[in-house]
Amino acid sequence: MYKVFIVDDEAVVRDGLKRTIGWQELGFELIGDYANGREALEAIDLNMPDLIISDISMPFMDGLALTAAAGSKYPHIKMIILTGYDEFEYAQQAIRLKVSDFILKPITAQEIRELLLKVKAEMDEETRRREDFSRLYSQLKQSLPLLKERFLERLVVTGMKAEEAQERFRYFGLTPLASPCLAMVADIDDFGSRPLQSESGQDTEILRYAAYNLFEEIALREDLLLFRTREERIALVVSDGAEDTDVYEKAFRVAEEARFYIHKYLKFTVTIGVGQAVQAAQQLPASYTSALSALDYRFLLGKNRVISLLDMEGRPSLAETLRADWDRQLASAVKTGSLEEIRQLIREFVCDLKQGMAPMDSCIFHIQKVILSLMNTIQELGLHEPRSILLTDVYRFKTLDEIEAWLTETVTSVMNAVAENRHHLTHMQIRKAVDYIETHYADEDISLQHLCRHVLMSTSYFSLVFKQHTGETFVEYLTRTRMDKAKELLAHTGLKFYEIAGQVGYNDPNYFSILFKKHAGMTPREFRDRQAKEHPQP
Repeated sequence: MYKVFIVDDEAVVRDGLKRTIGWQELGFELIGDYANGREALEAIDLNMPDLIISDISMPFMDGLALTAAAGSKYPHIKMIILTGYDEFEYAQQAIRLKVSDFILKPITAQEIRELLLKVKAEMDEETRRREDFSRLYSQLKQSLPLLKERFLERLVVTGMKAEEAQERFRYFGLTPLASPCLAMVADIDDFGSRPLQSESGQDTEILRYAAYNLFEEIALREDLLLFRTREERIALVVSDGAEDTDVYEKAFRVAEEARFYIHKYLKFTVTIGVGQAVQAAQQLPASYTSALSALDYRFLLGKNRVISLLDMEGRPSLAETLRADWDRQLASAVKTGSLEEIRQLIREFVCDLKQGMAPMDSCIFHIQKVILSLMNTIQELGLHEPRSILLTDVYRFKTLDEIEAWLTETVTSVMNAVAENRHHLTHMQIRKAVDYIETHYADEDISLQHLCRHVLMSTSYFSLVFKQHTGETFVEYLTRTRMDKAKELLAHTGLKFYEIAGQVGYNDPNYFSILFKKHAGMTPREFRDRQAKEHPQP
């Protein structure tokens, strides 16, 4: 609802406009009527109308003077001038004063209504434009930090022409970079031992913001450029034109301070890669790339560090330290070696990678060769994988120490599966041997060698595992089986002793009797007589 003043020295005109116009229906609220421009001008400060309908010719202050005075102080107020035919020169002045419209007297209510609807449409459009502009300005203001970060990311990561960079520095109110300068990249290692309960990731987002806020405090104090990358890392640009201050010294001091306070107060760790110094802002992408390369050495050196490529110079190459056949050694150890031997191999392998100081991609390549060899070994052994093992698993970890722990755990699981598989296979072979004895105990020619050929095992290994599984040697188990069968025949049949001896694998009845007495503590006859007394036939 727009507010309206009527200003006319003729009371009949004012009363007529008030009574004949449906102001509210047209979207207006009549908040005052005045007899001259001076009264109206005094009331403007208190009531702030949106529209003034004023006569030109009035005492004390005419309509044109009112238009000029109100327009200079409140340019948003619309003016409609009422004028007569003999005041056309005044009308020309009104046009120059940028009034919204003027109308010739005498006027009708219909003319006023049409004019009000026209002015309201104009005011609605202006209001919409102002709201759109205000909204855009608010959005721009809210987006400025993000726009600034994206500008800095582009400047540092991909590069930018000098003229464009200077223009953006002025737009964002940034101090131009002094020479030399360098880029640093900080990456959160992990969030420590604290439990993270939020499934939406809000916990980690809060912790990331806390780390950024700490870097921001240091950046403001040290006049550094700071931004977050799309990979959720924190990047800084360090420059210092002071002759007595080395840019590397400043960078390491800032990085070490941030690393220390994050570890101490936020209870988690970051690793910071320091790039090589360059002479101009246009060369920052090269410094940023070297900072990322330095950060990659966290893979070898471990977490919670400040690392520069300068620290890596003079190290032995990976080719000088790493054995070429390490993956084959591990595969062989999985098949035949002990768990401790395998763990020692993994420790030596990781130690070789660390000493070689190779780039992370090269280390990952060698680790993936080992994983591939392990996967082939699992397949050769006919195992179901104890867990899903993928070549891409290595990318889940940020340090070699983490990969060593994972690789040791994985190989241990494989070894346990190998042992379990061997135990199951051996159990099946012993079960097969027992079944064979139970079926062929009457065969006088049954022997250890014959049985081992049947189950495809060596006699020495079979003798060892058979005793482990049954608690008896092959001969003891065979003899006990034959004696148990002889007892059944003695108790439930009328077969003669020599016939029973033949049916349980002994062609010599005397030898059978000797073995039976040794096993049962009595002769076959005594055993049959006792069974007859204890279980008489009806």
